[in-house]
Amino acid sequence: MHPLSYAAHDSSPLKGEQKKLRIGVLISGRGSNLQTLIYACAGPDFPAEIALVISNKADAYGLERARAAGIQTTIINHKDFSNRETFDRAVTDELNKAGVQLVCLAGFMRLLSPWFAEEWRDRLINIHPSLLPKFKGLHTHEAAIAAGEKIHGATVHFVRPELDDGPIILQASVPILANDTPEILAARVLEAEHIIYPRAVRLYAEGRVNVIEEKVFIASN
Repeated sequence: MHPLSYAAHDSSPLKGEQKKLRIGVLISGRGSNLQTLIYACAGPDFPAEIALVISNKADAYGLERARAAGIQTTIINHKDFSNRETFDRAVTDELNKAGVQLVCLAGFMRLLSPWFAEEWRDRLINIHPSLLPKFKGLHTHEAAIAAGEKIHGATVHFVRPELDDGPIILQASVPILANDTPEILAARVLEAEHIIYPRAVRLYAEGRVNVIEEKVFIASN
């Protein structure tokens, strides 16, 4: 089990209710973290369900994962829009039609507009392959090895307009070993991602995550 660091969130989508939280997942590629969420949501006691998967790429393998699980999918090609915000507004329209309450980014390779980040503020989470605030952006595993780090990991956080910024919900750390390549380290980090992403969604769906002054606080059971 990877060690978890619980950071210091205001949301209570399911308190006093038995209805499952409806989540929307945005993808661009293979959908590894999407599959983990699909598995989690299949559990009878999991408090969330995937209402919609949206991809900006028609050939994203994650779409096949969603269809195999009987989940509604939509393709919205960002190249069909004149700018980032108009694309994000089209995505939001589809999410709203599906009754989505929480948006999960899972390998969604598009920078989001400030409008989208604010429209879904505290209802939009991302998983990033580093221990934020270290190593924002791409190529995090190469960067961590090059920097001589001994510990690396993954972060689930609320999304803000700035790149890879926002209140941290959960983190998981993994060791960097002497002979690690970026590929070997990436596989180890991905295992950690698969642990903490469903866990973060569960905490949110249970109404236990609260954002206060841009810090996350997790209520006990």
